[in-house]
Amino acid sequence: MNGAQNKPWMRWGKRLLTLFFVLAVPALLYMLARNLDWGEVRQALRDYSAQTLLVGAALVLASYVVFSCYDLLARRYSRHHLPTRQVMPVAMVCYAFNLNFTTWIGGVAMRYRLYMRLGLSASTVTRILSLGLLTNWTGYMALAGVIFALRQVQLPESWGLGVTGLQLVGFALLGIVSAYVGICAFSRQRVWHWRERGITLPSLGMALTQICLGASNWALMAALIYWLLPEGATYTSVLGVLLISCMAAVVAHIPAGLGVLEAVFLTLLQHQYGQASIIAALLAYRVLYYLLPLLLASVTYLVLEKRARTLRKQGNDTAESVPSKT
Repeated sequence: MNGAQNKPWMRWGKRLLTLFFVLAVPALLYMLARNLDWGEVRQALRDYSAQTLLVGAALVLASYVVFSCYDLLARRYSRHHLPTRQVMPVAMVCYAFNLNFTTWIGGVAMRYRLYMRLGLSASTVTRILSLGLLTNWTGYMALAGVIFALRQVQLPESWGLGVTGLQLVGFALLGIVSAYVGICAFSRQRVWHWRERGITLPSLGMALTQICLGASNWALMAALIYWLLPEGATYTSVLGVLLISCMAAVVAHIPAGLGVLEAVFLTLLQHQYGQASIIAALLAYRVLYYLLPLLLASVTYLVLEKRARTLRKQGNDTAESVPSKT
């Protein structure tokens, strides 16, 4: 048996993490259900045809599949051997909880919980988490850099940044992404050390794959909102507004960006759409992209917990059945 697993602090850490999820997950779901106006949810969905909702659901599924590919790419980076049928459900569940209850709940704590119950070490989960975050934000910066640099978003005159300032932000983001790709491609030192930890640089091919996956996921999110809005603004402008709202949500540090997303869209698209149309589209977007996947993720989470317990029990039984060497 691995000596690290015998350490008392590891055993107590796992017990505390288990207690956290036993208490936190039901509490978070209860708070979400209590704060939702279910009448508004029903009305928002009734205003759309079945075909519109089906296409929207397909876009949501595509986005979640793309996001789960972050963890498949991280599997190659960290060199663990969990099968795809285990990696993808874990990634999708963590993504749904991440969107609704902040990165610390879904992106970090839940990933450690589920992956470690499937047999991965904490250091391996850290590598998975690190590469996933990097994939998401390099894709974001590449896509936002292009959109902002091409002046696809018109900011109100009251905003001090202005279109030119946003364009400069776009060039800066593209510069950061280019520097990252250049380092991955040409750096002779493949392992960098920081605070006694080694960080292995991805290959050039992996870095480019990260950017493509991250950008694709953000593009699919914007496609869903664009699909739910009536005809008016262009797709690139909707994408740009979504990217700006994400920046605002990160600064505000509000779970699920509640209120931030709506405020930015109302401010930047008020000349193309009526207020009611924007609110209805964003409410439907939250139901399709946040709420329904969370309900499915909650059920899947329970299944994953049960399967992990069964797999661990089978592993213990196998170990006990093997005679010890004398």
